[in-house]
Formats: sequence, C-alpha cells, structure tokens
Amino acid sequence: MKKLAHIPLLAATLALVIGGCATLNNIIQAPRFSAATGRSAELRLLGPSAERPLGGAAIRVYARVENPNAFGLRVASLAGNLYLEDTRAAIVDLPLGLPLIANQDTVVPIDIAIGFNELPGLADLATRALTRSTLPYRLDARFTVDAGMLGTPTFGPGTLLRGELAVRR
Repeated sequence: MKKLAHIPLLAATLALVIGGCATLNNIIQAPRFSAATGRSAELRLLGPSAERPLGGAAIRVYARVENPNAFGLRVASLAGNLYLEDTRAAIVDLPLGLPLIANQDTVVPIDIAIGFNELPGLADLATRALTRSTLPYRLDARFTVDAGMLGTPTFGPGTLLRGELAVRR
C-alpha cells in the first residue's frame, strides 16, 4: 500500500516532464543578437577570379550574442539571408558551434562571401558600392541552440542584425 501512495506524485512529475517537452522554447530563452558596438562591419570588394568571374565581395559583420539563460548553451547553426540596401545579397548557412556562458555575452565575427555572378541583381549593388563609403545591411535568420539535455530548439526567423557596412576597396 505504501508504494501506491507515490503513484500520484510520479504521475504529476511525469506530466511536468512531458509537458515541458512541448514548451521547450519557453524554458530556454533565445540568445539575443545585436550589432557589436566598437566593431565596424565591412564589405571588401574582390576583383574577378576563377571562382568569381564577375568579382565579388567579402563581408564581415560583428555580432554581440547574449545568453539570457541561467545555464550555458551553444549556438549550433544560423541560416537565413543577408540583405544589402534591401536587396538579398547572400544566403547564409553557417555552422557556428558558438559556446555561450550563462548570463553573459560574446562578440563573434560572421564572414560571408558573395560572387556577383551568383545573383544578377547584385550588379547594380556593386556599382553603388564603388561610389559610396557605406551600405546598410540586414541579416534575417533563424538559429538553433544546443542546450544539452534540454534539447536543440530553433528560434526565428527574425532580423538578427542591422547596421552599416564600411566599404573597403
């Protein structure tokens, strides 16, 4: 009879665990991305090459990634689109493996390469980049975190970063 007294407690615990799986995104708060202050995002124009017959650009943006959780986790991947002056310039699909300490932030560079031959709409953008010193950018993406035994939820899509790229020639 004594063992049967634990059944309601076991059932309540099991319900919490099963219910917790359905609300994993409520348990794990999404890391917050923002443009890192004091670090200039930049676009470097690249001349024609065998890989990029029409030339291209190398883009580096710096993201400040904050972990609002009371436990460490890892940003496993990031996938989305990079826009320059509201023109989709690149598809971004990065395995990050970025470890985040509980309740802390870190700054990480995100490197993206673009070949102007890949997207016909970028030819006009390349011309504008030649005549201007900055270009606005926006990174819209979703990302997956690895929280160990708590799982691997995906957050987004949404705008993770927005700012100005300094054009380097």
